[in-house]
Amino acid sequence: MRLLVVYWHPEPQSFNAAMFETICATFRALGHEVKTSDLHRMNFDPVSSRRNFLTVKEPRYFTQQAEEKFATERNGFAHELEAEIEKVEWCDLLILQFPLWWFGLPAALKGWVDRVFAEGRAHGKGRHYDTGMFRGKRAFLSLTTGSSEDAFRPGGFNGDIAGILRPIHRGILQFVGFDVLPPNVVYAPARLTARERATQLEALSTRLRGIAQESPVEVGAY
Repeated sequence: MRLLVVYWHPEPQSFNAAMFETICATFRALGHEVKTSDLHRMNFDPVSSRRNFLTVKEPRYFTQQAEEKFATERNGFAHELEAEIEKVEWCDLLILQFPLWWFGLPAALKGWVDRVFAEGRAHGKGRHYDTGMFRGKRAFLSLTTGSSEDAFRPGGFNGDIAGILRPIHRGILQFVGFDVLPPNVVYAPARLTARERATQLEALSTRLRGIAQESPVEVGAY
C-alpha cells in the first residue's frame, strides 16, 4: 500500500504530532510505502496566486481554474505544487491529520486542498464523485477536537460530528473520487490523562493494521 499523510499542527510536541508519527510508524512497520507533507515544517503557503503556475493563459485577469486547466495541458504547475499533486496521484490511501478548527480544516490544510486539487489534475471534464479522477483511492480524516465527545453527538452542543465533517468528506474527498473511510476522532485530548492518550494512540495503530479490510462510509448527496 502507498500512503500519503498530509499533516498540520504548529506544535511538534502536540497530540496531533503523536498521531502523525503513529500513523507513519505503523505503516512503515507493515512494510508499506509512506510519503508525508508536514505543512507547518514545510512552511507551505496556503494562498493561491499566479505563483501556482509556470505558465500563463490570461495575463490580464486571473482565473484560477482556467490557469489550472492550462497548466495541466502544458506541464505548467510550479515545482512545489507539482510535487504535492504527484504525491496524491501516487498514493493508494490519503490521510489528513489535523486539529478541528472552527468546525473545519485549519487554513494551511484547506489552502493545500485549494492549491493541490487543481482542475484538470484532480477534477474536471465531468469527472466527479463516482467518476472522479481519484476513483479507486481511499481517504480518511484523523483529527482532534477541543470539546468532549458528548458535544459532538446529534443534539449536542456543537452538533453531530458526521454533519460537521460532511463538507470535507463529500465536498472535497468524494468530489474528486476518493472512497471515504470512517474518521478517526480523538475528542479533547488536552483533557485526557497520559495513559488515556497512550490508549488512543494504541487504538489508532490497531485500526491502521486492519485498514485494508475497512469499507467506505455512506456520505451521499443531499
